[in-house]
Amino acid sequence: MSVLQRFFKDTIIYGLAIVLPRLINFLLTRLYTDVLPNESFSTNTVFYVYAAFFNVLFTYGMETAFFRFFSKYEDKNKVLSTALITVSTSTFLIGIILFLYDSQLANLMSIDLLSYKILISITLLETLIVIPFAYLRVTGRPIRFAIIKLTNVFIIVGLNILFLSKNYQSETLRNLFVIDNDVVYIFIANLIASICILLLMLPYFFKTTLQFDAKVLKELLGYGWPIMIAGIAFVINENFDKWFLDDQDKYINGAYSACYKIAVFMTLFVTAFKMGAEPFFFNHAKSENAKENYAVILKYFTIVGTIGLLIITVYIDLIKELIIKNETYLLALDIVPIILLANLCLGIYHNLSIWYKLTDKTRYGMYISILGALITISVILIFTPIYGFIACAYATLCAYGSMMTISYLLGKKHYPVPYQIKRIGLYLGLASLLSFLAFYQFDKNVYIGTLFLIVFLSLVIFLERTELKQLLKQT
Repeated sequence: MSVLQRFFKDTIIYGLAIVLPRLINFLLTRLYTDVLPNESFSTNTVFYVYAAFFNVLFTYGMETAFFRFFSKYEDKNKVLSTALITVSTSTFLIGIILFLYDSQLANLMSIDLLSYKILISITLLETLIVIPFAYLRVTGRPIRFAIIKLTNVFIIVGLNILFLSKNYQSETLRNLFVIDNDVVYIFIANLIASICILLLMLPYFFKTTLQFDAKVLKELLGYGWPIMIAGIAFVINENFDKWFLDDQDKYINGAYSACYKIAVFMTLFVTAFKMGAEPFFFNHAKSENAKENYAVILKYFTIVGTIGLLIITVYIDLIKELIIKNETYLLALDIVPIILLANLCLGIYHNLSIWYKLTDKTRYGMYISILGALITISVILIFTPIYGFIACAYATLCAYGSMMTISYLLGKKHYPVPYQIKRIGLYLGLASLLSFLAFYQFDKNVYIGTLFLIVFLSLVIFLERTELKQLLKQT
């Protein structure tokens, strides 16, 4: 099996591990928008905004640093053990502090005390299993990874149905908790699932002989802290819009957040790719034709992503029926093509960012992400009062588009990869144009949109016909 074939195989498995659970979980949006008012959906969204922020803060870039040095060191047990001890200890200490000052911090975050305690508990539990999950990925165990991830989502979905579904609701289960607000049941379901997954992952805490190496820790932290800053900036890029709108109008933010979920298909594709690509890029950095392989991967990532952009945009009226029935949530539907394109740019950025990870110049990733966060905040604060929530969507596109462009320009200097930029630019530009024309100019006309999709697919097949034949012969 060729290197690229192995990459695509692992990415598909990781894709199932990430996409299938999130797709199933994503379908909960239908349940939530059926039973929750817009304001409660906004509360649910902000809860997970905080969770995303804490996840980045608590792990302080250790996951990516672990990938880097696990593949770099001959004594891999030393890296695994040091990372496990460090993350477990810091998680314990952080937990003590956050629970000691729970009332003050809950007031500062403007959430009720019970939700705060659940939030902190979930993020602490998920932090503990970051290194064990990373160990599964870096040692090439995608199937086991997938099974555990699927277990997590089935628990969450099952509990949500029992807590909230009008047809399958369990009063016995609901009565175990004295809850006034239905949205809190969502948080409880997530907490129970996190506890179960920690129990399943416990054996991986004993896969190594405990040994702590200060030199390894110094390298892990030195590599990881810029990743953490970049991660915080990414959380701002991804979530400042929802936090800002929640503060301005919870009803609007509920609709915006629900329609944002429709664009999650692109996010799932990007996430699945990243899960398979990150360990692959590190493990094959020294192999023959590594840069050529990276170039091919980016081109086909862009092809699949642009096809996805067109499909979702063209058939948006069919897709939205699966996700949102409640008309009060659909007032923000116009953001979908913009967010889809923004997330595609983010995926290309993840591809391009390999240059600063392989050259140990992660501070550049931090600088780029901070710039993206500043763009996001500036556009939202300046233009949202004038143009409304649509400005928040364009802020995300401006941020990710800028990050993608800057990363490419810097990568050319520090780690040149022979990307087929003209071909990639053609696919990205044409798909964006056709998607926006189909959605806005032709008012989501499915026939015109389908024609655009056929034209685009025909062009891709024509231009890539020689390479596609070669790939098919190898399979």
